[in-house]
This record gives sequence, structure tokens and C-alpha cells, in this order.
Amino acid sequence: MKDFPGANGLVLNERLLWEKGKPGRCGMSLPEADVDPVPMDENLVGEIPDWPGLSEVEVVRHFTRLSQWNYGVDSGMYPLGSCTMKYNPKINDQIAALNGFAHAHPLLPALLSQGALRLMHELGLLLAEITGMDAVSLQPAAGAQGELAGMLILFAYHRSMGKPRKKIIVPDTAHGTNPASAALCGFKPVGVKSGPLGILTPEAIAEIMDEDTAGIMVTNPNTLGLFEEHIQDISEIVHGNGGLVYCDGANMNALMGRGHVGKMGVDVLHLNLHKTFSTPHGGGGPGAGPICVTQSLERFLPVPRVVKDGDRYSLSTDYPDSIGRLHGFYGSFAVMVKAYAYILSMGPLLKQASNLAVLNANYVKARLKGVLDIAYDRPCMHECVFSDKLQRSSKVTTLDIAKRLIDYGFHPPTIYFPLVVSGAIMVEPTETESKEEIDLFIEAIKSIVKEAEEDPEKLKQAPRRTKVRRLDETSAARNPCLTG
Repeated sequence: MKDFPGANGLVLNERLLWEKGKPGRCGMSLPEADVDPVPMDENLVGEIPDWPGLSEVEVVRHFTRLSQWNYGVDSGMYPLGSCTMKYNPKINDQIAALNGFAHAHPLLPALLSQGALRLMHELGLLLAEITGMDAVSLQPAAGAQGELAGMLILFAYHRSMGKPRKKIIVPDTAHGTNPASAALCGFKPVGVKSGPLGILTPEAIAEIMDEDTAGIMVTNPNTLGLFEEHIQDISEIVHGNGGLVYCDGANMNALMGRGHVGKMGVDVLHLNLHKTFSTPHGGGGPGAGPICVTQSLERFLPVPRVVKDGDRYSLSTDYPDSIGRLHGFYGSFAVMVKAYAYILSMGPLLKQASNLAVLNANYVKARLKGVLDIAYDRPCMHECVFSDKLQRSSKVTTLDIAKRLIDYGFHPPTIYFPLVVSGAIMVEPTETESKEEIDLFIEAIKSIVKEAEEDPEKLKQAPRRTKVRRLDETSAARNPCLTG
């Protein structure tokens, strides 16, 4: 019997604070006021909230219990495919919390912000070196905004050439936000199917690339976890027709130190600092999506930009061809600090991180071969894609497998994505996890598949050890409860 992390234990209920409080109870004491009290004017402030009366220990227990309902990468393995939920070293958080960084006001003049400006300038140089691109803007606040910046740059480039274009090629293995980013910039996304090996073929691109197409949005490695082996040939075809190549760099965790994106023919690349460079990811933010470009497109980068003059740094907006400002200030600065700390602490070991991420994914794929159907049975990069094809005879679905994994103490992987694989189960172990932890995950999958053969109906009741049992997702979608 494997010692899986999932177990029955103390799962505490928690009432609303208003249901717990008692009038007159207070968790703090304030010094006696040295000014006369003035009653609040309800006409100005509206209805005064009925704050609950709580002791300190009640407040502490309330939020501690709520936190114990959550699952995060600090709790255990988080194998979400296409999301790179890797562990975030706590030293990065400590550095970002230093007073000089955490308390720096974004409206301080450059004279009083030299350390912050230097960090941003050097981080841009590091990202350019890692990717093989020429210039970087750290301003985009997330990956989707990085995509948007890339499409705005493509639009600005073609407009500057006096030949605006209307279409963008988007493969079926691209990330789901790519078509939306293109459409927001006025482009019409044109879909193209991947070949029988799960990657793009030059012939398919050549067939649809024309003089009205601004370029292609390619994810490499793609969402099947496969490297686009023909990327250089595809780039030549796009460039030969006057187009540009945009690469979604959300999967760069497989390429650090291993792939020179600039030599692949890529003109524009966005990164996800909150995926590849080990800053917190999940819960809606914060994120950062730097945009990297070749030298010929540098003039279009968003402003302001950090510039160095001698040993001094400043923010400059003197770029008339820029696509403009994308963020209220410069970007998600605390995320930049964490990424900078991660890169400097890792150094050449960034390549080892990618090596291990790729090794772990291929290990999972090899160990689960024959247990789950493998969508494309060939060497993968940082993630591998299975399906529920072998379990369909028992009427067990991908959703059933994912729900049952929760009982074993594992967060479910990404399911039903990418759409090109029916019943997809997408696993990305990252370089974070040890062989022992990955082996436990594999054994959990094997146990669940055995349960699917022996008692499929019981499996459909999972999860059974959680605070909330399986929800009626159809009813929830049709009749959502929006009042809390």
C-alpha cells in the first residue's frame, strides 16, 4: 500500500464572521483619544457597517481555517499542464520584501529610484540573453497582455511599411488566448491544423500564408508538449511573404539554456515570469509578461523604457513609433524582483531546470504508457498529454479520473485541453518534483485506473474525502449562485 498524501482528517467548518461575533467583544485595545468625538454624518457616509464583534483568537482561527481549505504548490504537487506551476523559492519573496523594493513609490523621481531602475534594466538584458532576442520591455502585466503587446507591434510594423494586413495564422496547438489577442488588434485569426505528428508542417503554412497575412502566432513547445521541429522552415515561409513570427513563450520552462529563440526565426516573443522564472502563479495574479523583440522591431516597444546613460538610469518616452503605454506605471515590479533573484541565484543551472522539467515529463509519459492512452507517443518536452480512450469502455471519463485524484492528495492536472485531443489529460510535473513524489502520482493514477476497471460507478462518486463532494457542474453552470 502506497503512502499517498491524501487522507481522512480534521476538516473544519467555518461560519461567517457575522454569525460568530458578539456585541461588545473586541480583539484590540486602542489608546484613549485626545480629541473630542464627532458623530459620523450618515448622509455623507451612507449606512454604517454592522461590524462583527470578535476576539483576536476568533479572527486568527477564522482565516487559518479558511487557508486550510486551499491547495497550492506549497501543499503538494501541482501538475497543471501548460501552466508550469513550479515551486517558488522563498528567498525570492524575501528579497522582494526588502524595504528598498517593497516601499519604493512608483512616483518617486529617477534620482531616488536608481536601484529599482537598474534592476529592471539588468533583468531586461538577462531575458534577452536567455531567449536570444535583442530588446525587451518588462511592462506587460501578464501573459495575455504580452500577447496583446506582440500583436500591437505586428500591427504597428505593417502600418509603418504602408501595407496594413488583416489576418493572423493561429495553429490548433496554440494557447487559447492567442486568437483573442489577435482579434483585439483588428486581425482575423486563421486556423491551421497540426500534422499527424502533433506539430506544424511547412506545407500547411505555405498553403495559407499570403500578402494579406501579418504573420503567425506559434506556441513552442506547443500545447501538446511537442517541439515545433520545423520552426525555422516555417519562419522562412512567413518572412518570405513579408510576415512576422510571434512566439507564445508560456512554455519557455522547457527551453531555458536549450533553445535560442532568435535563431528559430522568431521576431516577437512574450514570456511569463510567473511560469518560467519562478514567481507566484495562480489565484488571478500577480503576473508579468515581458515582450522580447528583434532589433528591427525595438522602436515599437511600449513606453516608458528604462535607459542607461553612463552609470545613471531613467525612464524615457522618447520613442515616436512606440505602441504606447500598457500599464499604469512600468509593470509588476515585485514580480520582476523575484524573477531577477531567481535568475541570478540559478545562473547556468537554468538549463538544468529545463533539462529536469523535460526529463520528468518523459518519465511520467513512459511510466503511464499502457495505463492511459498517449495522444502522441513520441518524446515530449516539459509536459505530456494523455486521454481517457482506454477507460471509455468502462464509461469512466477524464473528469472521473481527475476528481478521484483529489482523494489521493493530488491536485488534478489540466483536463480537456488541448482541444485537439478528445478527453485530454495534460500533465506537467516541472523540475520541482522529486522522483519519489512523481512515483506517488504515477501510482495514484494506476490505482485509479484499476478502480475504473473494478468498480466504475464508485469512481464516479469521487471525491469522497473532501469538504465538498462532487458538484453538479451542469446545474451550477445553468443556475449559478452569485450571492455567495
